[in-house]
Amino acid sequence: QAAAGLAKWVHAMVQYDRVARVVAPKRAALKEAEETLKQAKAFLAEKEAALKEVMDKVAILEANLNEAETKKANLKAQVVDCEAKLRRADALIKGLGGEKTRWTETSKQLASTYDNITGDIVLSAGVIAYLGAFIISYRESAVKQWSHLLREKDITCSEGFTLRTTLGNEIQIRSWIINRLPNDSFSIENGIMLTKSNRWPLMIDPQGQANKWVKKMEEGNSLKIVKQNQSTFVRTIENAIQFGSAVLLENVPEYLDPILEPILLKQIVVAGGVATIRLGDSTIEYEKNFRLYITTKLRNPHYPPELCVKVNLLNFMATADGLQDQMLGRVVAMEQTELELQRQQLVVEDAENQRQLNEIEDKILYLLKNAEGNILDDETLIDTLADSKKTSNIIHEKVKVAEVTQTRIAKVRQGYIPVAFQASQLFFCIADLAGIDPMYQYSLDWYIGLYENSIQHAEKSHNLEDRLQNLSDYFTYSLYRNVCRSLFEKDKLLFSFLLTTKIMLGQKTLQPSELRFFLQGNTSMDLAEPNPYKSWLADRSWNDVLAMCELSQFSTFMDMFKSQGRIWEAIFNSTNPLELVESQFQETLTAFQKICFVRCLRPDVVVPGVQQFIATEIGTRFIEPPPFDMKECYADSKCYTPLIFVLTPGADPMTELQKLADEMGLGSKLQAISLGQGQGPLAENAILDAGDKGTWVCLQNCHLCVSWMPTLERICEEFSEDTLHANFRLWLTSEPSPAFPAFVLQNGVKMTNEPPKGMRANLLGSLSQVEKSWFDSCEHDIEFKKMLFGLCFFHAAVRERRKFGPLGWNIQYVFSPPDLRISMDQLRIFLDDLRPEDPTPFAALAYLAGECNYGGRVTDDKDRRCIMNILSDFYTSQILDDDYKFSPSGIYYAPSEGSLEDYRDYVRSLPFNEGPEVFGLHDNANISCAISETNLLLETALSLQPKSAGGAGKSWGETLSELANDIISRIPKPFDIERALIMFPVLYEESMNTVLTQELMRFNRLTEQVTHTLRDVQKALKGILVMSAELEMMGDAMVIGRVPSMWADYAYPSLKPLGSWVNDLLERLNVLSEWMESGSSPNVFWISGFFFTQAFITGTLQNFARKYSRPIDKVEFDFKVLTPEEMLAAKSARPRDGAYIRGLFMEGARWDAHNHVIEESQPRELSIAMPYLHLYPKEKADVPVVEGVPEQYTGSLSGTAHVYMCPVYKTSFRQGVLSTTGHSTNFVMFMRIPMAEQHKQKHW
Repeated sequence: QAAAGLAKWVHAMVQYDRVARVVAPKRAALKEAEETLKQAKAFLAEKEAALKEVMDKVAILEANLNEAETKKANLKAQVVDCEAKLRRADALIKGLGGEKTRWTETSKQLASTYDNITGDIVLSAGVIAYLGAFIISYRESAVKQWSHLLREKDITCSEGFTLRTTLGNEIQIRSWIINRLPNDSFSIENGIMLTKSNRWPLMIDPQGQANKWVKKMEEGNSLKIVKQNQSTFVRTIENAIQFGSAVLLENVPEYLDPILEPILLKQIVVAGGVATIRLGDSTIEYEKNFRLYITTKLRNPHYPPELCVKVNLLNFMATADGLQDQMLGRVVAMEQTELELQRQQLVVEDAENQRQLNEIEDKILYLLKNAEGNILDDETLIDTLADSKKTSNIIHEKVKVAEVTQTRIAKVRQGYIPVAFQASQLFFCIADLAGIDPMYQYSLDWYIGLYENSIQHAEKSHNLEDRLQNLSDYFTYSLYRNVCRSLFEKDKLLFSFLLTTKIMLGQKTLQPSELRFFLQGNTSMDLAEPNPYKSWLADRSWNDVLAMCELSQFSTFMDMFKSQGRIWEAIFNSTNPLELVESQFQETLTAFQKICFVRCLRPDVVVPGVQQFIATEIGTRFIEPPPFDMKECYADSKCYTPLIFVLTPGADPMTELQKLADEMGLGSKLQAISLGQGQGPLAENAILDAGDKGTWVCLQNCHLCVSWMPTLERICEEFSEDTLHANFRLWLTSEPSPAFPAFVLQNGVKMTNEPPKGMRANLLGSLSQVEKSWFDSCEHDIEFKKMLFGLCFFHAAVRERRKFGPLGWNIQYVFSPPDLRISMDQLRIFLDDLRPEDPTPFAALAYLAGECNYGGRVTDDKDRRCIMNILSDFYTSQILDDDYKFSPSGIYYAPSEGSLEDYRDYVRSLPFNEGPEVFGLHDNANISCAISETNLLLETALSLQPKSAGGAGKSWGETLSELANDIISRIPKPFDIERALIMFPVLYEESMNTVLTQELMRFNRLTEQVTHTLRDVQKALKGILVMSAELEMMGDAMVIGRVPSMWADYAYPSLKPLGSWVNDLLERLNVLSEWMESGSSPNVFWISGFFFTQAFITGTLQNFARKYSRPIDKVEFDFKVLTPEEMLAAKSARPRDGAYIRGLFMEGARWDAHNHVIEESQPRELSIAMPYLHLYPKEKADVPVVEGVPEQYTGSLSGTAHVYMCPVYKTSFRQGVLSTTGHSTNFVMFMRIPMAEQHKQKHW
């Protein structure tokens, strides 16, 4: 092991030596190399340091370079951005620069609107909630008052507030106008109310303007049109609700079907996320797009308050401005067709352009509002603005071109404004006629059709002024002709007067104050000055003169009137006052002012004066109504146009209709059906059948089948030219009836054909019905022809007496041709049955004609007495004498025996206008008749005047308030009934105590009603109480000087105007007060001052009967008219029996105090005050029997008292209600008045 170890060591040492000898040099070399390396590294380090220094400098330079390049790039980018922004800013400035002025102004307006927004919205809400049913003048007045109240509460609102400015959208308004909404502020406000209200609209639309607008506006929205009387009414509404359609419910009456209640109240229930509504028994889904429109044709409907709060009640009646715009469009369209078409196109284009501009403005404002950061960075906004500006510029260019064209068109249209204005004014003349009679209804479509027809047929002219005059003249007369044929005779002059005054008011040649005075006169209750001509001028006429002098045109007239009494008295007494007035005021007064003067002094010639005025202003043809021409009416009709005969008493249109049918070759194809119970289905089938075959149907007496009238209206509404035979015609006859369908009246051809007026025309009409063979075939030809002519004369006389009113008949009877026909047949039969030796049975014939045929219609016993006395002039043996005359003038008589044509020739020779003497009346009867005609004309015209003014420049409310205050201050306190019963107890021997206390009770009831209603009116005017329909009617009556029906129902009969009625009431109250304070009954009783006159009469009889223990039914009055000396004595002492009375007036005769008998009236003396009378009770056996003829109800042949049994009435109207006594309630008693020896009762 040691050797081994040594050996290893030796080997190791050898190996080390070998290695050491090799490695040592290498180590040296390594050391040298390392030294060299060290030096090289040191040098390298030195160089690297130098290099680093250089590189650091390079890096700095590169960094500076990069920074410079970055700055350069940034600067370049900024330049590009700045250029872009400059470009965009330029575009923005150019794009919006044009809006600067407008937007600046708008901004100011918005600032003002913002300040006034609260007040304006309050006003808008008030207008929408409350004023929809009112006319524009009332709306403006209410808004003015509301604005004042708001400012008092420091709530600001706009000065010239309008609903259009606050809530209107001009783009939408233009759309409405294009869709046929009338272009006037009133209709536009209605449209805004309709869209802004939360309630469904109920539109008062008599002219159908709202109907047309809704139909046009909703025609693209599946509009459903329905009426309440249709069987599909509910189903149609159900479907519309479910599918979100619009529904137009047309022509509703004054009530709505209860099934509409949930819809009106919008009782919508959301169940399971679905909106539903209950309709009848079913629940249906409610689509939110559903819309309901309701319209009514009624002119002045009275909807209950509970309905008014459920709907938005809107008044869509035509206005003058809206109608003028329509008429102007029509006339220009027909005169300048291309120009009007261009204008209409421009209107549509302008509306579209304005809509686009509005959209562009909205888009720009939206982008500006929603732009983030700098708007110059929003390239999309700028590009959009640029595009919009281009479009806007194009539109503005179009607008400028359109404005130039519109200016040219407007200039042309301006020339036609006068004729359009007059046409629009005249429409309201015919629209007002429905207030006179329900049958006087005319549609706006009919009126426009007549207007267009006039434009076509009026005389052409190259001169515009001449053409306009031709258009106005032709249309005015065409309107007169077409309306006149549907008016009753009594209303034709009224219509001419309304046309004339409407034209003059439009032309500013007539002052409204003058017209108001002419129609109303003076309504004051006291005379402002004493009457200077008491001897001949009535206080009422003097009062009218005072009122006339308050007019500005008559401001200097009073001095002249007071100083020239002889001139005025001459006019008052003249038989031709119109000529005297004309000569007196030739140049100083206008034609209308002259009839104002005539109205004051001579009311009996006002009607001729009005005729003269009309002839002067618009021509004589307007006072000459065209004759009835059925063929012309037929020519104006179409197969879908009903023809309506408005019946008058005695008219028989069927004869004329049959003649026309024969002429047209349709005599066998005319089917007449008289309507009545159960005839409706038959009539409906006849109409359907005739519509297919082209025949005629006449439905007679439609007024007797009121329940079927809605069906008739539905049938006529369904008429169409496409479904009816061209020859088909529907003829209708009806008396005036409010139930007659308005649609049929407005769209049909209406006709009236009244019986002939005047004795001559009546006689010719009667003789024309007599056949020659029948006239000549009686064996007793002399008696027959004479008596037949006498009978025809009697028939004419009893018919024509109607025009004299109460002087003719107490009750206006309708004596018809059948009455004459049956009397003629009876006359023929009786005479044919006579043997040669038999006398003519005048008494029997008189009984049959007077008591049966004609007398069967007479219900008043005084009228029966009159008709029998009239008949005795004709059914008398004297008629067979050729010298016998029917009247004192000798003009009228039964001609000698001759041919039928001879009798007709004699009648043709008679005067056209007969005098009162033909009827046995005094000439003064003509004056009474004329005054009645005047009153009817003036009162009817006054009732049609607008109620916005009450006269004297005051409003209706102010006038009514003054009247109410004045009257209420005059009415004394009620009588103390308890005190009266103590002072005047019920005594057996003094019935007047009971009469007095009963009178006091009645007058208390009346005065309480008067004061109560006046206080209610005062409260209603202040807004404390609701102005009900009754109070409004009361106010209307008071303002025009009439006694309100609310008072008349509680009062005694009276015909006095309001002022005289109040004074009369106060006088009655004063008399009763004096009676009560004196403690005993007066010596002379004011009989006409009693409330219930019969109580006084009965009390007087009772006092006599009880005083002498006689049965009251065995006692009656004898009468004595007191002499002037006896009258003086009567004032200081009562009669032993009976009573003295005063307060009676005699009409149709006078009392001759010198001869103590009845005598003929003096000229122009219509009534005279009677002296005191003594009601002298006696036993019937002690009262002499009146002499007379029993058959004529004038007394007994054995009578000895030569007196006239004069009827006494409470008022001159005479007519009343037939009471259980057999007399009229207006009748008081018969009085026995002495007659002259030469007179019989028949004379009076």
